[in-house]
Amino acid sequence: QVQLVESGGGSVHTGGSLRLSCAASGWTYSNYCMGWFRQAPGKEREGVAAFDSDGSTTYADSVKGRFTISKDNAKNTLYLQMNSLKPEDSAMYYCAAEVYGGGWCRSPLIDPENFSYWGQGTQVNVSS
Repeated sequence: QVQLVESGGGSVHTGGSLRLSCAASGWTYSNYCMGWFRQAPGKEREGVAAFDSDGSTTYADSVKGRFTISKDNAKNTLYLQMNSLKPEDSAMYYCAAEVYGGGWCRSPLIDPENFSYWGQGTQVNVSS
């Protein structure tokens, strides 16, 4: 069965950096979309970045130029490098995956409704 396990969250000051990891096990599909989402208390879950199995990436406007999504296929691990962190980046961050075909992974709208497989989340706190 598919399992996604996030790690790498923590507490940093404004301007700091963190790298989140999402280790995927039981995933045998060659065409997929994987994404990072975040949810702050009292807010809806929002898409942060998406990674298409063809190597394409998509970012929310709020993180463009600061966050980088990547994947190490040998380790079957998805990463989110977060630089220049701001207090508004504080949230629980989730990794998600879906079997994919059709182009939606490259849409600017990174919709959590498109994803079936989710990790348990890792907390990121950014203090001013």
